[in-house]
Amino acid sequence: MKKELLKGLTEEQIKKVSACKNTDELLALAKEEGFSLTDEQLEAVNGGGCLSTNAPDVSKTCKKCGRLVEGRYIGRKSYYGLIYEFACECGYTWKGSKNEDL
Repeated sequence: MKKELLKGLTEEQIKKVSACKNTDELLALAKEEGFSLTDEQLEAVNGGGCLSTNAPDVSKTCKKCGRLVEGRYIGRKSYYGLIYEFACECGYTWKGSKNEDL
């Protein structure tokens, strides 16, 4: 889980978040604890992002502008393995696995 997504939580809350097995448990915990999720955290929860897996971070170079872009885990496909979505500041977006673009 990305540390940036846990920003502002206490150590006890972080332990509880880490123990959640799915997004329903995480959303119930947030309601129970009385804390709100940021837009980035909600996106990760709703999109099956980093809060739902221990997927490794993957960065790739944008083919349009050359910037290094961090991928957001979006799922798993049997042949390609873990699938990530990349969105560069220049507006170029693509999907790919650790070793190839889709």
